[in-house]
Amino acid sequence: MAQILQYLANGLVFSSIIILGSIGLSLVYSIADFANFAHGDTMTLGAYGAFVAFGVFGGLGGTVLGLPIGFFLSLAVGMALAAIVAVLTHILVYKPLDTDSIGLLITSIGVAFVYRAVLQATFGTDFLQYDISRSGPIPLLLDTLDVAVTQRDVAIIVSAAVLVVGLHLLLQRTTLGRKMRATADNPDLARVSGIRTDRVILVMWVVGSALAAAGGVFLALYSQLDPRIGFNILLVVFAAVILGGIGSVYGAMLGGLLIGMIHELTPLLSDVGLPISNAYAPAVAFVIMVAVLLVRPRGIAGDMT
Repeated sequence: MAQILQYLANGLVFSSIIILGSIGLSLVYSIADFANFAHGDTMTLGAYGAFVAFGVFGGLGGTVLGLPIGFFLSLAVGMALAAIVAVLTHILVYKPLDTDSIGLLITSIGVAFVYRAVLQATFGTDFLQYDISRSGPIPLLLDTLDVAVTQRDVAIIVSAAVLVVGLHLLLQRTTLGRKMRATADNPDLARVSGIRTDRVILVMWVVGSALAAAGGVFLALYSQLDPRIGFNILLVVFAAVILGGIGSVYGAMLGGLLIGMIHELTPLLSDVGLPISNAYAPAVAFVIMVAVLLVRPRGIAGDMT
């Protein structure tokens, strides 16, 4: 039982990262109407931006959930950098193109290569880590449940929850959020109704890229940072979006939670005698995604906005 609880705790941390990446990808698809293959490298870009900023702000005193206050300032810088780059990419690359969603998809692959090449030329290909000392497991959870959860894990989960709640409030409680949902539902009708869809698309890039950057920062904090960190997790993020219902923001949240949990629960298969190691976790997640889509082709929450 303690081992299962440990897997579930790991899954909750990993799911928090996948959810942040999935939301941004789903927003782009629902409003800009194309699958953005540069999304994973946007996550990486935000992680490197935060890494550089941490060199400036990392010495600020005080900690929150075991992380320096400077880390959260660096997180904001990484999110802002990713948002700025995404908006500039939209204005300079995507918007001038007179092409369909397939053309934009192919273009986004090229954009991803450019992002990655710039990062590799600037920082090299070596693994990097935030200069934050690791704390041990929280004693209360270790003593009572025999589960190793660190303050860093809690910080990732809480931060992701705050960002997700903030997005929910934006979409459901603000005029801008209603405009975004209207544009995603029917862009032509939204435009005829007087909604400035061009501005909505810019906001979409800001929000989606900022959330992706946050996911990239937490992923780098959870493991290590290198120029391929976002690309390596992109297929898992796509699986979460498709499972939840592509184009559905809330479906992306649900899909991210399920895929993240499945990914981290895969070791249970070897525990019960099946010869499937951790290396096959993404494959297991994809198999389950396909099985669900056979029953619900539009995804678990495909009818939700």
